[in-house]
Amino acid sequence: MNNRNSIQDKTWRCRTFLVATAAMMLLIMHVSNTQTWAANMLKMGLLQEPRTLNIWRAGDRWSLKVLGLIYQPLYVRSPDTLKLIPWLATEDPVFDPQALSYTVKLRPAKWSDGTEFTSADVAFTGRFIKEFRIPRYLSKWKFIKKIETPDKHTVKFYLEKPKAIFLTRTLATPIVQEKEWSKIIEAARKTKKPLVSLLNEKMKNPVGTGPFVLKDWRRGAYLFLQKNKFFFGNGLKISGRLLGPFIDGVIFKIYGTSDAAILAIKKGSIDMFWWGIQSGYIEDLKASPDIQLFTNKRSALYYMGFNVRKPPFNDANLRRAVATLIDEEFIISRILQGYGLRMYSIVPSGNKFWYYPDVPRYCEGCNREQRVKKAYEILEGAGYTWDVPPVSPDGKLTRGEVIRTPDGKPLEKFTILTPPADYDPHRAMTGMMMQEWLRELGVPAYSRPMAFGALIQQVKVKRDFDAFILGYGRLSLDPDYLRNFFISRNNKKRGWNMSGYNNPNFDRIADESADTMNREKRRALIWEMQKIILTDVPYIPLYNPKLVEATRKGRFTGWVQMLGGVGNLWSFCVLKPI
Repeated sequence: MNNRNSIQDKTWRCRTFLVATAAMMLLIMHVSNTQTWAANMLKMGLLQEPRTLNIWRAGDRWSLKVLGLIYQPLYVRSPDTLKLIPWLATEDPVFDPQALSYTVKLRPAKWSDGTEFTSADVAFTGRFIKEFRIPRYLSKWKFIKKIETPDKHTVKFYLEKPKAIFLTRTLATPIVQEKEWSKIIEAARKTKKPLVSLLNEKMKNPVGTGPFVLKDWRRGAYLFLQKNKFFFGNGLKISGRLLGPFIDGVIFKIYGTSDAAILAIKKGSIDMFWWGIQSGYIEDLKASPDIQLFTNKRSALYYMGFNVRKPPFNDANLRRAVATLIDEEFIISRILQGYGLRMYSIVPSGNKFWYYPDVPRYCEGCNREQRVKKAYEILEGAGYTWDVPPVSPDGKLTRGEVIRTPDGKPLEKFTILTPPADYDPHRAMTGMMMQEWLRELGVPAYSRPMAFGALIQQVKVKRDFDAFILGYGRLSLDPDYLRNFFISRNNKKRGWNMSGYNNPNFDRIADESADTMNREKRRALIWEMQKIILTDVPYIPLYNPKLVEATRKGRFTGWVQMLGGVGNLWSFCVLKPI
């Protein structure tokens, strides 16, 4: 009896040991897998939450950042040359000048639901944009006469007339799945306002061809994109880079303020803060051994604009005098603390092919005294007078008083509108400095910070202003915006021509540039447009802030630097865990 009990006890203990051992092994495997999974997840900090995942409604940066990893275009920019290269397409478009058509061949690819990506999806996207006149995209497609699909992997676009932006913007449009959106369209057509219905559609699980697909979105907390196992680029070498993605997914955490996001990256809660680091944080982050900073040029424009529809800034001489007084180097060294580049043209210098380096440069390298004297010389030569001139007969500077226009009337005080300091301290401070520089000349200038939305309303809608300081943080790499900003027909309420500039010669060249398909010929026209604008100065380009981005060291390798920073599609496709 005792022997039997002893044997049973040993058997029970043996079984218990085996079960416990197996459980421990499973636990170790689970922990190991969890750690591996966590190591392969990229954690990104966002300042704000995406407003929508409806690609046609998305206009805010946060939505576009996320959607850029889900929806893909036919062509993307090479990080090395900035030229458009095939992406969903497999080769460059073939032009038929007689038919005025372009033929595009497509790569074999699948949507994130596993179904085949075909030419029908491309044609559907274009026709959909035209039928419903989708804002933000219609201008890129309205000149397409028809779209043919000879086979599953061939698309043929027929143009009504030559349009340069077909190659740079139309072919860079994100493509949507016909299967998903045809159902949405049918429902929208039955409503009183189909476009409103389409734009209000809430996309819970958008189907795309990108490297990632939406897995989970907890509003106010995080958004999780999982690796798309059907991504066409996996294993392909494009632009000299082998594509993955080699990470399992991306978790976007929402912080609301830069302070919170900077603290999170210092603690290691995130691997990157997907936003430019303001100069006040940079020295502190530099001191951290766990932080790597990347500095790149941006395709951006921060500028001073004038209302040239009315006095006093309908006089180009006054605008040139203001351009002469402005010390851009002071703005960059003192206000931007060195993290910026001087802008000489409306096109940023980083956009090398289109940038024209020989535009007029107002008092480049001048000191303060030289600037005042040169501006005084411009205005005096144009017939302006002073009760007390800013330059005495013996050439010494004095405080100018009561400047009078060529008709003898005192120049009335004018206001320079800027965003408030809590929105953009750089632009607000630049406005204050301009006020002081202009007063040295006796010009009664006043800087006035205004809530950003109210400022836009005042400038674009009411068009009741003297001057303003605004900026474009993400200019297209196609400089067609130069035409939109200054062509006279856009001088209208809510129009892009906010200054009211009107120059028939510029209009002619601008329209010609839009219809010129030859890249070299078009560049010559774009260069001439830059020269005209910098001669007439309806806008004064001020600076292009450098883009400084912060990442954690020791987590991932392979960040791709390019114009616009390391937070780009290429980085997400090639990053590897360390």
